[in-house]
Order: sequence, then C-alpha cells, then structure tokens
Amino acid sequence: MAMYMPEKVELIEVCPRDGFQNIHDMIPTEKKVAIIKKLAKAGFKRMEITSFVSPKAIPQMADARAVTAAVMDTLRAEGVEAVALVPNARGAEDAIACGIDELTFVISVSRAHNMANVRRTPEESMEQFKGLVEKYGHQIKFRLGLATALGCPFGEEITAERVAAMTKFGLDLGCEEVMIADTVGISNPVRTYKLMRELLMQFGAQRFVMHLHDTRGLALANTVAAMQVGIHKFESAAGGLGGCPFAPGAAGNVATEDVLNMMTQMGIETGIDAGRLMEAVSLIREDVHASIVSHMALLCPGAPEPA
Repeated sequence: MAMYMPEKVELIEVCPRDGFQNIHDMIPTEKKVAIIKKLAKAGFKRMEITSFVSPKAIPQMADARAVTAAVMDTLRAEGVEAVALVPNARGAEDAIACGIDELTFVISVSRAHNMANVRRTPEESMEQFKGLVEKYGHQIKFRLGLATALGCPFGEEITAERVAAMTKFGLDLGCEEVMIADTVGISNPVRTYKLMRELLMQFGAQRFVMHLHDTRGLALANTVAAMQVGIHKFESAAGGLGGCPFAPGAAGNVATEDVLNMMTQMGIETGIDAGRLMEAVSLIREDVHASIVSHMALLCPGAPEPA
C-alpha cells in the first residue's frame, strides 16, 4: 500500500519563545537577538520570537519589546514573519505596537491544565480570545493554539469531539490556522493519526499546524503520522529546547534539526539551510544554559547529509 507524504512542508521555528521560556538562567537580550538573527538566515518563513506576558509569570520573556525591536529589520530583510504569543489585551497591544505579524493565543483543551496555566476554565479563555479578536483582529492576524489536544498531564480524557469544537470556534472567529499541540509529548502515532484524520475530514489540512514535544521520544513518529493524513506545517525548536512551565513532565519540543534531517532523508522539501541552522544551534549551545538534546547536534556540528 502506498504511503502518502507531502512534497513540501513548512517548519516554523519556535525556540526563541517556547525553547527559551522555561530556562531558569536569564539569557542576555543580545544573545537572544544574535540567535534569532542567525535562525532568520536559515530559510524559515515564520518564527515565534517571543511572548508578551507578565515578567512575573515568565521572567525570561521580560525583554520582549527589546528583542523584537532589535530583530525586526533582519526578519524583514530575510522574509521571515514574526510570531508572538500573547495571553491578554495588554500583550496584544504591546505586540501590535512592536510590529509583530501574527499572534498566537493558547487555550488548553484540558480543563485542569488550563486552570493550572492561566487560572481560567477553557470556556473563560475562549470568551477572552473572542474579545481579543473582535478588538484587534482588524490590525493583526490571530492564531488559536490548542494545548494538550493529544493528551492531558493530569489524566483528563481529551476527546476528538472537544478538539473539533474548539477548532471550529477558532475558525469561526476568523483564524486562518489552529495549532494542535501535544504539550507533554504524551501522544503516539496511532492517536495522532486518528485525531488529525478526523479534524482534516471536517476542516481541511491547510488549517492546521502541529506542535509536538519529544518527552517519550515519539515526536518524529508523530510527525510522520500527521504527514500521512495531509498535515504539512510543523513547529519545532532548534536544539530540542522547550517545555511548558505548567505541565508536569513536559520535555522539550521536537528538535528542528532532527525534523529537517528526517525531511531531507525522505526527499521532502523544507527550504531550510541545514548548515545555517546548525550554526544557530552552535550559538545556542554556547550562549544558553540548557542541554542541546537533538540527535543531529550530538552526532556532529555540521549539516545533515542529503539523501
């Protein structure tokens, strides 16, 4: 039986936000800027560069405005859209003032996780998001992120019907995309395949971005499962950095260089320059106090070999 695979995928780099947010030691602003500028030259079309959140909640993101101001010229020159996460109206206003291109607002499908994360029920967060889109949607693109869509760290059952209902909510508000996140890396290829097949049958492949964590070493397998049903947009973090501060057991994102290597070996186009990406990973290794856990970075500092 023939296996469907896309000819081309989009990789969206999220290390500067999701990769850095959980790191205890403060990363100097100039180091963040240098890493983002290096990543911008690797060929990404979108990059999540920061989050506009309270410094009390996520101290690592306290320099969001300074980072954004320092990298926007490079992003524009390289044709990279700047994405940022926002939790509220103040964050949206700050991001818009800084020239961000797209905002992500995350709501957990899991009630327990949403309460731990933002101290609201998912329904309350949905109402808040609706207000943000109605107020600022004419100024900037919004994207809805659905955390814990493939499993809850607190054992709560996550149904496909619930994920579909929240997806419809976001699309009906005018979001072009919905991000489906395996926030704690609890999914497996069968679960990923079944959920995404059901969602694609209702809404189409173009609507979805996958965000997979590698807690149990299954992120690449889940990536393949998602591609088999037609998904062709994936978030990943250089070096495999990341983890949700409010999700017990959440490990890092799937490493961009590992995803790129797999795509290259499979003959799938990404538009990413592996050598430039590995230069950025080297900068992260030098300047960020966090373990680089990707297979490609451990194997060698160079680029993946073409198939």
